[in-house]
Amino acid sequence: MGVAMHVKSDSEVTSIEASTPPRSPRRPLYYVQSPSHSQQDLEKMSYGSSPFGSPTHHFQYHCSPIHHSRESSTSRFSASLKNPRNSGGIGGGWRRMQRKYDEVGDEVEEDEEGDDVEDERDNGGQVKFYVVCFLFSFVLLFTVFSLILWASSLAYKPKIIVKSISFETFNVQAGMDATGVPTDMLTLNSTVMIFYRNPATFFGVHVTSTPLELHFFDLKVASGHMKKFYQSRKSERKVIAVIQGHQVPLYGGIPMLSGGGAKAHLQTMAVPLNLTFVIRSRAYILGRLVKPKFYQSVLCQLTLSGNHLGNPLNLTKTQSCAYH
Repeated sequence: MGVAMHVKSDSEVTSIEASTPPRSPRRPLYYVQSPSHSQQDLEKMSYGSSPFGSPTHHFQYHCSPIHHSRESSTSRFSASLKNPRNSGGIGGGWRRMQRKYDEVGDEVEEDEEGDDVEDERDNGGQVKFYVVCFLFSFVLLFTVFSLILWASSLAYKPKIIVKSISFETFNVQAGMDATGVPTDMLTLNSTVMIFYRNPATFFGVHVTSTPLELHFFDLKVASGHMKKFYQSRKSERKVIAVIQGHQVPLYGGIPMLSGGGAKAHLQTMAVPLNLTFVIRSRAYILGRLVKPKFYQSVLCQLTLSGNHLGNPLNLTKTQSCAYH
């Protein structure tokens, strides 16, 4: 097989170049990067921007730039997806933006939760403060009101008057005490009338008394009790108490009653005696929260006369009683 290579001569090359029409110079291309332009805008831009443009070359210049721009943009987008770190593409920026948004969101939520906790603490502190203030004010006002009632009740002290005393029996005879010692024995029976008045306008009182006792100096010869009672507001009553002594050993304590002659002349004897007792009055205001108390001690000096047995002895005329 022979060599098929055919070497062209200079004359052939020259003839070929002479037969080939001369090429027009390459014109510059202008690309439209905004895809939002309409078809007519692209035609105007490609036609008007070319200094050598003519209507005959309109189709060629319109298609070539758009195709080239699409290929170039597609290649750049694919390259950015393959190497997002070097290109700084959309994926990396989106992840960074999402991470920042999550961090900011977490901070905002923490701030909101902190604000809610602080608001709850503030509200709880305010409620406790108001409750404490209310309780303190209530206790203070109630205490002041109770003190006012207590102070005003002290002006309504009950009025007590021992009206009279009456001796029914009086007898002295020989006998023996509980240990068998012989001595004179005294028997006495008497009645005391007491006037009690409660002047208070807004409370009643509960009245009690210590034992009513008759003494010859330090020797107790008779005693008795007054029944407790309740006295309503702005009211009064007469209280009768029985004082008696039965077989009281004298041991010579009353000289005028010692000896047989004294016993025979009992009706003409006069024995000085002292009547003592204490009346306690207590009021309950506002239930049992305010309890004013009134104590009055009574001391009456009187004389037991044998010739006045059975007759009441008026103690108000002689002013024989002292009240403390």
